[in-house]
Amino acid sequence: MTETRSTCPYCGVGCGVIIASQGRDITGVRGDPDHPANFGRLCTKGSTLHLTASSAVTRQTRLLYPMRRANRGDAPQRVTWGNALDIASTRFAQIIREHGPDAVGFYISGQLLTEDYYVFNKLAKGLIGTNNIDSNSRLCMSSAVAGYKQTLGSDAPPSCYDDVKHAQCIFIVGSNTAYAHPVLFRRIEDAKAANPALTIIYVDPRRTDTAEIADLFLPIQPGTDVMLFNGMLHIMLWEGWLDAAWMAAHTSGFEALKATVRDCTPDLVAQTCGIKKEDLFEAARLFATSPATLSLYCQGLNQSSSGTAKNAALINLHLATAQIGKPGAGPFSLTGQPNAMGGREVGGMANLLSGHRDLGNPAHRAEVAAHWGVPEVPEKPGKTAVEMFQAAADGEIKALWIACTNPAQSMPDQATVRRALQRAELVIVQEAFATTATCAFADLLLPATTWGEKTGTVTNSERRISRVRPAIAAPGETRHDWSIATEFAQQLERLLPKKSPVALFPYSLTAPAQGVETVWNEHRELTRGRDLDITGMSYALLEQSPLQWPMPEGETAGKVRLYEDGIFPTPDGRANFVNTVYRPVAEPRESRYPFALTTGRLRDQWHGMSRTGTLGRLFGHVAEASVQMNVQDMARRLLKEGDLVHVTSRRGSLVVPVQASPEVALSQAFMAMHWGSEYLGGLSSIGQPLAGVNALSTSAYCPSSKQPELKHTAVKILKAELPWSLLAMAWLPEADALTAREQLKPLMAAFAFTSCVPFSSSAALADSPARTGVLFRAAGHEAPPTALLAEIEKILGLDGSYSLRYADRKKGQHRTVRLARHGSQAELTGFVMAGDTSAESWMATLLKEALPAQAYGRLLLLPGAKPPVAVQSRGKTVCSCLQVTDLAIEAHLAACHPHADTAQSTAEAQLASLQQTLKCGTQCGSCIPELKRRIRSQPAEAPAQNAPVRRIFPIQRHA
Repeated sequence: MTETRSTCPYCGVGCGVIIASQGRDITGVRGDPDHPANFGRLCTKGSTLHLTASSAVTRQTRLLYPMRRANRGDAPQRVTWGNALDIASTRFAQIIREHGPDAVGFYISGQLLTEDYYVFNKLAKGLIGTNNIDSNSRLCMSSAVAGYKQTLGSDAPPSCYDDVKHAQCIFIVGSNTAYAHPVLFRRIEDAKAANPALTIIYVDPRRTDTAEIADLFLPIQPGTDVMLFNGMLHIMLWEGWLDAAWMAAHTSGFEALKATVRDCTPDLVAQTCGIKKEDLFEAARLFATSPATLSLYCQGLNQSSSGTAKNAALINLHLATAQIGKPGAGPFSLTGQPNAMGGREVGGMANLLSGHRDLGNPAHRAEVAAHWGVPEVPEKPGKTAVEMFQAAADGEIKALWIACTNPAQSMPDQATVRRALQRAELVIVQEAFATTATCAFADLLLPATTWGEKTGTVTNSERRISRVRPAIAAPGETRHDWSIATEFAQQLERLLPKKSPVALFPYSLTAPAQGVETVWNEHRELTRGRDLDITGMSYALLEQSPLQWPMPEGETAGKVRLYEDGIFPTPDGRANFVNTVYRPVAEPRESRYPFALTTGRLRDQWHGMSRTGTLGRLFGHVAEASVQMNVQDMARRLLKEGDLVHVTSRRGSLVVPVQASPEVALSQAFMAMHWGSEYLGGLSSIGQPLAGVNALSTSAYCPSSKQPELKHTAVKILKAELPWSLLAMAWLPEADALTAREQLKPLMAAFAFTSCVPFSSSAALADSPARTGVLFRAAGHEAPPTALLAEIEKILGLDGSYSLRYADRKKGQHRTVRLARHGSQAELTGFVMAGDTSAESWMATLLKEALPAQAYGRLLLLPGAKPPVAVQSRGKTVCSCLQVTDLAIEAHLAACHPHADTAQSTAEAQLASLQQTLKCGTQCGSCIPELKRRIRSQPAEAPAQNAPVRRIFPIQRHA
């Protein structure tokens, strides 16, 4: 066995991992105890990385060879790399000659490595001469970038992870940190345990699992963050809680802001945000008077039509109270993707240039052009993500090159995005997985390496650069992203007018380790003298340990936190207050669309689920898509748990089950961002295929950052009257399960509603091998043709001689079950029930729990919800690592009555008992917030008469 140190490919925490491999197979993964981002910890996603890289997953889901579609809609056919790149370069050169360089666009990804990003940026801006290159980081971090630059002068997060343990107040806003950055959340839990005086404020429209750790929760209305921050500043100003001396020495622009915040009175703020005035006062007091306040924020601020203003308004609070440049204090933007920071460093977006330079600055353009050896970098602003796809839909952009991202799932306003992909003359998709929705639109498919195979660097949220190393050889004919872009650029350079006397892309393709280091060294030189100067680093040093920037030449270590001297990278060295005026969401609720739909992450899934979606066990916590509503809203509309509903915005619609949630406030709804057309499908009322959650979202964006408002959409929710339903579930061999799911995908458009997901055994532990299954759910107005049901059965292996069948075409009833014998025992291994699916609860349990089924026989074909023999479910998975279910947790808590003096210590004792007995929460810890919530919701004995109640400090006001 070989072990290789690398970095996790998921969120921006940037956890170090140690990959175990044998030959060409990755066999295990564990957290790197020496990596300063995680010190050995991993979340549910990171700890299962090796399972997503198994040979079975690779064979069934990976894009392993270059493929070409001769005509749109055809099945792609394998071609050679030479043929694929000849087509790509010839077509690009032709389009550039006929329509100009701005007729092409590149849409790349925060999951690319820094070296990949750099080559694409140089290819577009240096060789082709277009700034039409943008990244899915535009959907993720561009408002944070703009906010930092407007206030502090540079896109440089001033804080670090270690600040969590130094903070006395942590202000979490617009981030479900427990789900989005689980390993960082473990640090917050540790800090709270080590320092009970640490106060945590949590601001979010939903009461998510992150709220479990909060001392004060502010459930603001969606999009009202600027009003909240301005209102807090109003109170700080009124109460004399500002650090006037520090402001006078280190900031400018406060007078204009002061005039704005004077109008943000507590009454107005409380009414607008939907919170109590007392809580507003307390949040302001805690933030301002704490010895060290650290803000943690993410997409709730960024994905907004006021995203830059939200970021700047929060940073205003730090500047007004001098909560910056010292241990435990500062505005800390949490990066959503593993290398969104690295992409920003090399200027891999339409408005940026390498080394944190601005495209609009002539001197910056000249510096980059001179370094690249080209006459100029184009001045004309490039199209950002939303603009690029709109331009392609309008016919302005003729060719799109999409790398390592899935815009047919993740971009807002999917109708426009898909029209763009259909209208473009040439669509090239460079991708590791062949299963993404965008692949279906590609003329050329170029196979790329992925985690465990790639080499290069990434930068995490705290400015720490880590090495990404290959553990195994690249499978099939996959190539590194930077090398694909390099070879294409070398070919295109020969077809376009010569711009440089020397080759623009002198990176070795035959020696990848040498080639990628050459790219990085070229990028490093462009940082010299800049705020992110990394000229003191080298690949050799990064081989020893990850390093933080800035680290100029001559330094031996990077800077842990920034602005400790109060000097900022602005022309006068002062930070700037921004006059942040509150503006409501782009699309307010109204009578026709009375619900505010927000989106966010699931605990165990990642983005479009091209990787996490290969593992049934990661669907244990949330098995299928749903829209969550407040139980009172459901009651008013006569909706029951599991009813299908139409969720409709001004742009599109989808059909999805409804779920009651205590997290969701009145007149709001929530749906996870992950559910695209790969897993959730159906047909609209006019017969158009549905495109997942982002068929609903608006493409309205922040005018400064161009980041779309993915966090808020006005929708209506109406019950879907679909009387005919189907549920099919089957265990399949590991080598066939994901292939079967891909075969079922085309059938999803045959029904008004469909859901197609993998699942695994809820009994799968370390000593019990996991099984893989596929679930296909559908609903419609009437029963489909018998041939369609037969095709589903064939794909799921239910057409053999060991299957029992019943059908009544007249009544639309259909039932097929497959039994497998093991000696004298029989086990249900698959079924299709159509028409009457009321037996789902016990039939699914019988299958998933592998319960004895020989006593049932033909009774499995009977309609009705009541099982012929009692069936006991193990419940829904809460702890994914050890497969501990909600029923097991509830049973333990019911039997566990620890004697303690306070409610707080009782809760701690119950958690300790759960961890000791059931072991849940003892591995990655991602389930701990949910365990605490379940403990809190349990009926408890009344506390002792003199027991203190957990509450934050009383409000103190100055005269």
